[in-house]
Amino acid sequence: MVSTFALRLLLGLTLSWLALGVQAYTPPPQSNDDFQQWLQTFKQKAASEGISPATLEQAFAGVRLNKRVLELDRRQPEFTRTFWQYFDSAITDWRVENGRKLYRKYRTRLHEVTEQYGVPARFIIALWGMETNYGGYTGNTPIIESLATLSYDPRRSGFFQKQLIAALTIVEQGHVAPDQMRGSWAGAMGQCQFMPTNYLKYAVDADNSGNVDLWNSLDDVFHSMGHFLQELGWERGENWGREIALPEDFDYSLADGKTQRSLQAWSKMGLTLADGRKLPQEAMQAALLLPYDHRGPAFLVYDNFHVIKRWNQSDNYALAVGHLADRIVGRAPLSKSPPKNDEALSHQQTRELQERLGAAGLAVGPVDGVIGSKTREALRRYQKKQNLPADGYPSYRMLEILRKRQGD
Repeated sequence: MVSTFALRLLLGLTLSWLALGVQAYTPPPQSNDDFQQWLQTFKQKAASEGISPATLEQAFAGVRLNKRVLELDRRQPEFTRTFWQYFDSAITDWRVENGRKLYRKYRTRLHEVTEQYGVPARFIIALWGMETNYGGYTGNTPIIESLATLSYDPRRSGFFQKQLIAALTIVEQGHVAPDQMRGSWAGAMGQCQFMPTNYLKYAVDADNSGNVDLWNSLDDVFHSMGHFLQELGWERGENWGREIALPEDFDYSLADGKTQRSLQAWSKMGLTLADGRKLPQEAMQAALLLPYDHRGPAFLVYDNFHVIKRWNQSDNYALAVGHLADRIVGRAPLSKSPPKNDEALSHQQTRELQERLGAAGLAVGPVDGVIGSKTREALRRYQKKQNLPADGYPSYRMLEILRKRQGD
């Protein structure tokens, strides 16, 4: 699956609760007739914000309520993906090899981006690969229709109306014609999958054509990505992070991905690079992150990791971008591999895990199928009592252990 900027940047919170199994939103009855009436009122609003009658007529010609967009917006996955399931689908041999070829092919162009914005070329290529498979798939949904549909739907109407006004502004400014403005169902556009508001704020006319073309101009695409990362806070000259190895009997509660310590402090705790070498003696702060249980990889992540997360709030996404960037320049694969029993928890199984922890006398908070800090802490306390590695990771493996030790 190609990652889309919309599914993560603008719908980050929504996707979080969907992925965790929270009940999906049930909309009121909707019809194209009602939609068309709403659209007439919206056109008046757009006109009051400076969108010309000619643009409105052109942009909304033939636009209808898109039921498919509504279905995709409300889709409720039954299972989340584990780190390994996500990572192995993101870091494929094809994506690594093509990333290396494109890195070499566009190195001169990308050097200009690095000089201007401070973002190394490998990260631009990696994000390009993650967002649209290096421009291979940018989405084919009409943006105006998808945003109008999501604006009409009352759940997040305010947010999407801002995006729709921005999309109309892009058309008004002559950057792209409405029939060419296609992208993800949630409104992300171009080879870097910018939402319309970010298009207006961060997209760059790097080829001096007079228009910003994120579909066809690689100069515009690369410079826009570099500019966006710079504005998000990219630190020049710093890496994103690195895989490390943990000592025996390590306190996994330190691996929250947030609490920062110096590399020297982590080194004193016994952390090394994944291959056993000492951590570099650099004056940098890092946080420790375990995206899986104690059998998976561990990472020290720096400020630029959190910049990538501002592009997309998923830890797994940011780890995949950083690792893909490393692989593109010939660095080693991860030192760990997936266990044989790598299985995702369903929403119901997550509830069962919480119920069983509660039956063991541990407070988990609401039994709602949503893994939060209380559930993780309860699981960590249970693991300590059972003399298990106390990583606090809610896995199918741990559910099976609970079932067995509770006699089921």
